[in-house]
Amino acid sequence: MAVPKRKQSNSRTGKRRSHHYLKPRQLQLCPQCGQPKPSHVVCPNCGYYMGRQIVEVAE
Repeated sequence: MAVPKRKQSNSRTGKRRSHHYLKPRQLQLCPQCGQPKPSHVVCPNCGYYMGRQIVEVAE
């Protein structure tokens, strides 16, 4: 079985893991109320999604 001959250095491990960070969520403005919301999600402010009211929101 193949086994590494030497231990991988901490810097090499860090270089490999450099892309594992969390990216900020992409927000879009709701066309109905103008509040920022995640894309492909019902607006928590007005309850609209793709031009239709999906959720009743208490004012």
